[in-house]
Amino acid sequence: MADTHKRKANDAVGGAEKRVKSKKQWRVPKKGENGFQQAKNTIQPGDSGIWVSCDKGRENKCIHEVMDLFGEYAERLYPQAQHVAADNETAEGGDVAAENKDDSITANIEDEIKAEVRDIRKPSTPGLFTPIMLNVPCVVFFKTSHPVEAVSFVKTICEDALKDSSHKRTRFAKRLSPMTLVGRASTEGLDKVAAEVLKPHFHQEPFKKRKFAIRPTIRNHTALTRDAVIKQVASIVGPGHQVDLNHYELLIVVEVYQNICGVSVLDDSFERLKRYNISEIFEP
Repeated sequence: MADTHKRKANDAVGGAEKRVKSKKQWRVPKKGENGFQQAKNTIQPGDSGIWVSCDKGRENKCIHEVMDLFGEYAERLYPQAQHVAADNETAEGGDVAAENKDDSITANIEDEIKAEVRDIRKPSTPGLFTPIMLNVPCVVFFKTSHPVEAVSFVKTICEDALKDSSHKRTRFAKRLSPMTLVGRASTEGLDKVAAEVLKPHFHQEPFKKRKFAIRPTIRNHTALTRDAVIKQVASIVGPGHQVDLNHYELLIVVEVYQNICGVSVLDDSFERLKRYNISEIFEP
């Protein structure tokens, strides 16, 4: 009987440990190829990116059209990224050619055909954007990589759309919300992210007084409240600046989804550009 009670006690302890471990939603990526892939397809502290909203059930269609749109703009704004990718592919191609030097002519032709098919399927700017779907309807996160700067990238897209709203580029995407930096959705996480993002705008030398507003969005999250976020971010902005909700110079955007928190600072063109809602720009 004593042994039976011990086993039950051990099982209970083990089960409790498993339950505690299952609550850890943020994990350090493992080393190696599998670990890199895991990090690439999840949102990690220190990432940057763009939230894109859409109608419920249209998330997959939104991903396809936004990836095309982002890829086109990346080619124009960051041509150096395309050249680096092309150089890497050329180097890899050279290695393959050296290994297959003694292959037959038929095999070479087959390799060329396969290479052409791969080129057709490859995005023009590989690796710059990674779409990530959360268990949150109507929104997709597009993780960005260097040299993409999310805020200026989204503003350029919206400026172009406003200049020629008759040339509709998207059907499913709605609001584009750039995030300069992402972290954990906690008091400590928000403090760390906001301090880094706000520093170049509000803590520069010599000091420059700025009029600002704070706009938080919180979904599927209960730990941080709207009022708490505004109060915390305002304290990080610090003294000497002025809150102005209607005539701000800088808008601090805070997006909280589940356990993810992102912060960015936008300029006063936000309202003129329909709050970066590309759907409203095309259909005013």
